[in-house]
Amino acid sequence: MPIVVVVGGQWGDEGKGRIVDLLARKARVVARYSAGNNAGHTIVNELGEFKLHLVPAGIFYPEKTCVIGNGVAVDPEVLLGEIEGLEQKNIDTSRLVVSDRAHVIMPWHRLLDQLDEQARGAHAIGTTGKGVGPCFADKVARRGIRICDLLRRDDLVPRIEAALAYQNRVITGVYGAEPIDFRDCLERYIEYGQRLRPYVGDVQEIVLEAHRRGEYVLLEGAQGSLLDLDHGTYPYVTSSVPSSSSSGAALGVGIGPTDISRVVGVFKSYCTRVGNGPFPTELFDGTADQLRDHGKEFGRGEYGTTTGRPRRIGWLDAVAARYSVRFNGLSAVALTRLDVLDALPSIKICTAYELDGRIIDTFPARESELERVRPVYEELPGWQTPTTHVRSFDDLPPQAQAFIRRVEDLLECPVDLISVGPAREQAVIVNPIL
Repeated sequence: MPIVVVVGGQWGDEGKGRIVDLLARKARVVARYSAGNNAGHTIVNELGEFKLHLVPAGIFYPEKTCVIGNGVAVDPEVLLGEIEGLEQKNIDTSRLVVSDRAHVIMPWHRLLDQLDEQARGAHAIGTTGKGVGPCFADKVARRGIRICDLLRRDDLVPRIEAALAYQNRVITGVYGAEPIDFRDCLERYIEYGQRLRPYVGDVQEIVLEAHRRGEYVLLEGAQGSLLDLDHGTYPYVTSSVPSSSSSGAALGVGIGPTDISRVVGVFKSYCTRVGNGPFPTELFDGTADQLRDHGKEFGRGEYGTTTGRPRRIGWLDAVAARYSVRFNGLSAVALTRLDVLDALPSIKICTAYELDGRIIDTFPARESELERVRPVYEELPGWQTPTTHVRSFDDLPPQAQAFIRRVEDLLECPVDLISVGPAREQAVIVNPIL
C-alpha cells in the first residue's frame, strides 16, 4: 500500500488538516513531518471543532497511530497542552508517538523570534513569534536540543548550559533584553521530558513497519509550499528544515523518497496569505471582505488558526499554483472551499503575469519582480447556488464544473477531491486518493 504525502500548494491555510482528517479513514499511520506550532489545522467532525498545532489530524480515529516526525520543531508546553485538551474531550492520545530525534523549541527561541521581528521593523517577515525559526537555525548550527535530550538529566544539563552561554550573550548584548535563567529553564524542561516520555519512540520504524505490512501511511505537511525555504517567496518564507514542500516529507520521518507513492496538493479555490511578502492577486475590495468573512458567524472565516490574524485574500493564482505543482511533483489536487465562491456572479483566475510590459507565465524568483507583476485574469461565470449539499461531481452546477476543469488545465494536474464545507462528509470525491 502507498505512502501518500499531503502538502499545501499555496501560502498555507489551504485546509490540509481537513483533507488529512478525511483521508485518514483508510490510513493506518498519520505522520506530521515538518514545521512546528506556527502551523494550525482546524478539524470539524462529529466530535466537534478542534484546532491542532502539533498533533496529526488523524488523532480522531481511535485505531490510527499518529506520529510527530523528526522534521517537526516541538514546543513541549504546547504539545502537552494539546494532548491534555484532547483527552478532556475524550479523544484517545495513547497512540501518539513523538520522534526522539525531533528538535525542541526552547524559551530563548521564542524570545529571539519576537526580538528579531521587532528589530526588523518595516522589514519584518510576519512570523508567528512561536520560536520555530530560531529553533531550526540552532538545528542547522548544531547547537539544538532534541526530544531524546529531555529524557536524561545528565544529557540535558550540559546542552542547556552551552546553549544559554551563547544565547544569553545575544539576548543581552544584541537586543538589550533580560537573560534567561538556567535553573528555571532546566527544571521546567526536565519536567516536560518526564511527561512526554510515554509518547517518545522511533518514528521511522513505525512508518516503515506499516509500509511493510501493506498499510496506508499519510504524511501530513504543514504551512504551504510557496513558503518553502528554497522555492517560496524568499525571504518571506518559513524556516522549516526539512522543507514545506513534498521533498521534505521523507526526510521528516526518516524514510527514503522512493517509499513515497503519491503526492496530493491542497489548494483553495482562491488564495490567502498571512504575514508579509508578495501576493500578486491580492484583493482590497468588497470581494475580499466577502470571501474573508464567509462563514465567520460559525467561526469559519479567513482568520489564522494559530494567530487569529485576518488573512490576506486574492483570486486563485494559477501561475504560482502550477509552479507549486511542478516542484512538488503532485499526483493530484484537492480543491477546498469551493462553497465560499457560491454567491459570486463571476470568478477570476490569474493565468499569467505582466512584468515590465512583458507577459510571462512563470513564477519569478526575485522579490522585487513579484512585487511589480500585474495579474492577467481570465473571468468565468459564477454559479450562484449552494454546493454544500453536493457529493457527486456530476451534481455540481455546470459553471462550477467548468471552473474545476479550467483549474485542472491550468495546473496540469487532476482535481481528485473537492471540499464543499468544513464537515468531514462535505466532500466530492472525483477519483479515490486512497
